[in-house]
Amino acid sequence: MARNEEKAQSMLYRFREAQAAELGLGTRSDRRPRMASACKSLRECERWRGEILREISRKVSKIQDAGLSDYEVRDLNDEINKLMREKRHWENQIVALGGANYRRNVAMLDDDGREVPGTKGYKYFGRAKELPGVKELFESRKKEEDEETATQNFYKKFTNQGPAYFGDLDEADGSLLEYEKQAEERDWDEAISNLRETLGLSADELIPRPRAKAQPPPSAALPTSDQPPPAPDAKSDASVSVSAPDSAADLIMAHARAAAAYIAFLEPESLMPPKLPTKEEMESVLLDLRKRALVEEYFGN
Repeated sequence: MARNEEKAQSMLYRFREAQAAELGLGTRSDRRPRMASACKSLRECERWRGEILREISRKVSKIQDAGLSDYEVRDLNDEINKLMREKRHWENQIVALGGANYRRNVAMLDDDGREVPGTKGYKYFGRAKELPGVKELFESRKKEEDEETATQNFYKKFTNQGPAYFGDLDEADGSLLEYEKQAEERDWDEAISNLRETLGLSADELIPRPRAKAQPPPSAALPTSDQPPPAPDAKSDASVSVSAPDSAADLIMAHARAAAAYIAFLEPESLMPPKLPTKEEMESVLLDLRKRALVEEYFGN
């Protein structure tokens, strides 16, 4: 009988060793450590990670077999998840030893661009997604995501509407003021008619309805914040130039100047409505933040 040393030098033994190494099946003397932290060689960590990836690939291909029973599919899926956890341990050890960072937090997306359920934590592969109880779980998650997306799309219609949505520009063209004036005159005529019928008075005996004094438009020249506003009964011989507002922004600015004229410590710019960012500006800001985070993650490690 040949000794062990002679067996190790035989051609068949070396062929079996190379075949086992290619398939990721280490020999008894070259077995993968149980704990990744026990390996202090970066090259060995890369080797064991590659071996685990080959095992995962074989088991994922095997779990697609339609001839497997549900119990075998569950066992294979558990083994794949166990190998995935072991792969993460080796990747952490590779990062600790100064190697490449394979643990990029990139979500798995479907054809519609939505995150695939089950991509975090315990995962289901191949036929495991069609097991009893698992299929219903995926359908319920997809239904919840569809409802959430529909709700977001409904409320998205009411965002980025601008000042016109809140009625800040209703009086810009003067049509609303004219309509309110006509409605006020109709109400006054109706009230006078009711009063005449109730008291039995003629039209000559009634006091004419009061009319509001004409107010200058807000775009008229107003005193600055450095000069105090004139008294209500003061008469000024200086001529005031009155010009119609050119746009809604000029009208809002004129209102701000009119309000700031009575408060010495306020500036017209501080009374202007805040400028809301547009959808394109928000998308550019979010894109810059994502790029910065990716750069910091890549170069930080």
